Amino acid sequence: MASGSRALRSIGASAGTWIRTAGYTRKWLVLGVVIGIVAGLGAVVFYVALSEATQLLIVDIGGYHPPTAAGDGGAGGSREFTRPWAVPLVVCLGGLVSGILVFTLAPEAEGHGTDAAIEAVHRDPRMIRVRVVLVKLVASAITIGSGGSGGREGPTAQISAGFGSLLARRLDLSPRDGRIAVAIGIGSGIGAIFGAPLGGAVLCCTIPYKEDFDFEVLVPALVTSIVSYTVFGSFLGFGPLFGYAAQDYVFDTPAQLVWFALIGVLGGLIGLLYSGTFYTAVDLTHRLPGSRVVKPAVGGLLVGLMALVLPEVLGSGYGWIQQSMARDDLAAIPLWVVLLLPFAKILATSLSIGSGGSGGIFGPGMVIGAFTGAAVWRLLEPIAPGVPDNPAPFVIVGMMACFGSIARAPLAVMLMVAEMTGSIGVLAPGMIAVGLSYLIVRLSGKTIYRAQLGNRAEARLAQGSPG
Repeated sequence: MASGSRALRSIGASAGTWIRTAGYTRKWLVLGVVIGIVAGLGAVVFYVALSEATQLLIVDIGGYHPPTAAGDGGAGGSREFTRPWAVPLVVCLGGLVSGILVFTLAPEAEGHGTDAAIEAVHRDPRMIRVRVVLVKLVASAITIGSGGSGGREGPTAQISAGFGSLLARRLDLSPRDGRIAVAIGIGSGIGAIFGAPLGGAVLCCTIPYKEDFDFEVLVPALVTSIVSYTVFGSFLGFGPLFGYAAQDYVFDTPAQLVWFALIGVLGGLIGLLYSGTFYTAVDLTHRLPGSRVVKPAVGGLLVGLMALVLPEVLGSGYGWIQQSMARDDLAAIPLWVVLLLPFAKILATSLSIGSGGSGGIFGPGMVIGAFTGAAVWRLLEPIAPGVPDNPAPFVIVGMMACFGSIARAPLAVMLMVAEMTGSIGVLAPGMIAVGLSYLIVRLSGKTIYRAQLGNRAEARLAQGSPG
């Protein structure tokens, strides 16, 4: 055992020496491929774990069959429960088990996880413990699989960012190389599980900042992101998550810009509401007396009770996004549900993750934005000129505008949503919506990621480097 450990340390030291002396191209080809492989495999492991947890907890025990996105099988699902009494109990139990795991083994795994990875980029790229990654994977699968409102991108980002942090320690990377390794881990993990490699690569460069773009990260990010996407797709398929939702859409009516601008204004305002509500819940949870272990269970119970009226708030909600993109499926959803769902999903995510549960906040942001666009389409389609026959363009642009603005990553999220929906043609009119939503959020100074710094100059000051 001891000799094996010494051999591993020796190999690590030799590899570290080679990496530190290698040129930029060789270094990031090697590190990029290695991190990409782990990011892709991590995304596969979490995807399978979440699928199994969902089947066991919310389907078999809870008696609820949620719809799924096209890339997840495209199941139709239902708004009905076979055992309504079981749903609040299952979500509550999932929150309790997640709380026990997180606050007993790795308190850093609390919440959505992306902030912790961004903080590692700015403060110390060696700070993410392996234990945190493992706890995050299991706790998030249980939280979301039991019906908690969360996204699957946070855990995958922390898995690959955690591996970048491990490399920084084991290979004794320079602080700058360590930060790049963690940054490309964040974006490649998210890009892999969403099937959006280009958007994931751009996200690596922009997500650490509110108003900047790190060009030095871009080339390593491109390598890592395509490798992680290839690994993930080799196991689970390469099609867009939501299929080719608006492939027939052509922007040929300038009057539509008015409606896309409206979606942009609403997306920016609702994004601000999302961030404000989420962090109000986080701050309130920390101030309330009682065990931290129990608070995610209380949040889960409240979400389960909400779900008896609005089952769309349960889990990731990607299947409901899928249904919102088809005219007949969206028409089958009651109008009051379409109008209320963005606000209900904000509250459910704040209760599930803001209370200390484990899961991402990117995915719920997609649902919130999607139904913002769907609500605009449902209200305007019968009365307004120039509205597309199909709601998909409005739904897609709603996702881009809402989360792209509040994440302070408009270009990255635009590209990711276009890849997730196979809808590059929506980018042109989407630009007006995303531009307006981003301006609204920028004027407020808010962000959904508290660990973001303003720009690279501010980051250098935080790291104690003058230049």
